[in-house]
Amino acid sequence: MQRAGLSASRTVSLLPRVGLHRHAASATASVTKHDYVIVGGGSAGCAIAHRLAKDGGKRVLLIENGPSDRGSWDWWKIHMPAALTFNLADNKYNWDFHTVPQKGLDGRRLHQPRGRTLGGSSAINAMAYVRGHALDYERWVDEIGAGGETWNYRHVLPYFKKAQSHSEGGSTYRGGDGPLSVSRKNTAVVESINGAFVEAGVQAGYLGTADQNGFQQEGFGKMDMTVTPAGERASTANAYLRPLRNAANHEDKEAATRLDILTGRTGTRLLLEGSRVVGVETVSSHGHDDAQRHLAGAETILCAGAVGSPQLLNLSGIGNAPDLEKLGIKVQHHLPEVGQNLQDHLEFYIQYRSNPPSLYPYAATFSKLPSPLNRYAFRRPLLAAQSGLTWMFGGSGLGASNHFEVGGFIRSRPGVRHPDLQYHFIPGIVVGQLDFLPDHGFQAHCGPLRPTSRGSVKLASADFKEAPLIDPNFLATEEDIVDMRAGVRHTVEILEQSALADNFIKERFSPEPGFDIGDDKTVDAWVRKMTHSGYHLSCTCAMGRVVDAHGLVFGLEGLRIADASIMPSMTSGNLNAPTIMIGEKIAAHICGHELPPVENSVGWFEAPDWETTQR
Repeated sequence: MQRAGLSASRTVSLLPRVGLHRHAASATASVTKHDYVIVGGGSAGCAIAHRLAKDGGKRVLLIENGPSDRGSWDWWKIHMPAALTFNLADNKYNWDFHTVPQKGLDGRRLHQPRGRTLGGSSAINAMAYVRGHALDYERWVDEIGAGGETWNYRHVLPYFKKAQSHSEGGSTYRGGDGPLSVSRKNTAVVESINGAFVEAGVQAGYLGTADQNGFQQEGFGKMDMTVTPAGERASTANAYLRPLRNAANHEDKEAATRLDILTGRTGTRLLLEGSRVVGVETVSSHGHDDAQRHLAGAETILCAGAVGSPQLLNLSGIGNAPDLEKLGIKVQHHLPEVGQNLQDHLEFYIQYRSNPPSLYPYAATFSKLPSPLNRYAFRRPLLAAQSGLTWMFGGSGLGASNHFEVGGFIRSRPGVRHPDLQYHFIPGIVVGQLDFLPDHGFQAHCGPLRPTSRGSVKLASADFKEAPLIDPNFLATEEDIVDMRAGVRHTVEILEQSALADNFIKERFSPEPGFDIGDDKTVDAWVRKMTHSGYHLSCTCAMGRVVDAHGLVFGLEGLRIADASIMPSMTSGNLNAPTIMIGEKIAAHICGHELPPVENSVGWFEAPDWETTQR
């Protein structure tokens, strides 16, 4: 892994040795022509670009609004796994969106960071690799309708495996030689407290599991993360674009000549000739007035995500006609479900001050904590620097992990067929969402996995520069409120088991000591005040509503969507892995290289008494 001591062009640029081009705005012609034009270089976009250029032999243009992930002094913010919070407060690599005021959350506007660089949100996320439960994909069959059977678990598992190279090797459920590195970490400094969390889950009556992405999701155990063997973030830019840039073999060199990458360009509208989309118009993301047209001989593919894809459709006159007409946008194609069905995970943190060990001594963030939290404001910057240097020169140490090394999935009540609550455990206390409390502690993130509330993404105006209106409509249903209450109570019960209570816990930090966890109104008020988005925006161009089972937009030709927006409903967990799978699956369909489904004998775990017991 190349790091210190090399020139910037060698270390962080995506400029290739041969074939792979990154155009400067001043040097790009006013019109470009390719077989496929992909708008959005994120989790799905990078995968599709790689597969179409390499496996399909197509001429491909990949357009990304943000900068390269390897073109500046701060490249380490993306590529060091432990630095994952740095980009959440920095809009250089982040769209830095916020929701509209949420009625169910006391009118709060929640932060919604989305990736704005090559790799997209896979370049700024928490790197948790979670496929979801097999029954999510069985549910998709009915939600999609025609063609939905091609998205059941037997059909999608081969694409998860195709994408993946797991550090523990291939198996029935794992891929062993794909481009996306997936690994597990066991950071020695905090191994004991991570192990205690898993033990606490088992003490509370839940299962242990050896592989949350294998046969049995339900239970507590090690989590997978998208981190390479060299200790670097495995974004899709690293996984799918860098191999072509490095061009280690003839096949990659040939593919590189067919793939152009254009960064720093904003899509302003799709180009239509009648009912056919023939390309996209872009302008510089730096504010220059230099409109360019990028024509696609075969298809334009939107991979701009659950916010960007419906936004560009609406700007192009594709969407709900009355909404577009109110903004003075000429309606090109009435498609009322565009931007509807928005879903996101809402989560809370249960936090405890504790005895060592924790990540606190190594945290490098600068304290901006209000009184009375300033009494903890002692930091150890030399330890943070040492951790950074260990990673910089060796790809190891605390910098090489996202520190979500263990987690869990449980069912909230009897009658729930598969887990509907997820846990991420971290040996440290995060205040707000970005700043480590300078004191030993730990926290568990928890949230319902299949909320019933639905929201929308709409344009604020016809100006492409104006952020859209993002409304997840959190806690709009009584069912979601009840699930949140259950989550809070189950989490406190788990964290106060003897494995943690006897050896680590000093006092609960949040909710504060004395909090009446048995009172519904008290719990509901705390949830409305303290919850955060899980950053899993999805479902706004859903299969069966906006696109068909292959991502083709209803009523138009030459336009396909392939990103988290086409999920008909959220999967039960983090969404990066399923989004990459979507990219792999749709690319295979385009190339005519579809994989056969796995054998019927490959199944999944369901608790035999799920109808009558909670654990």
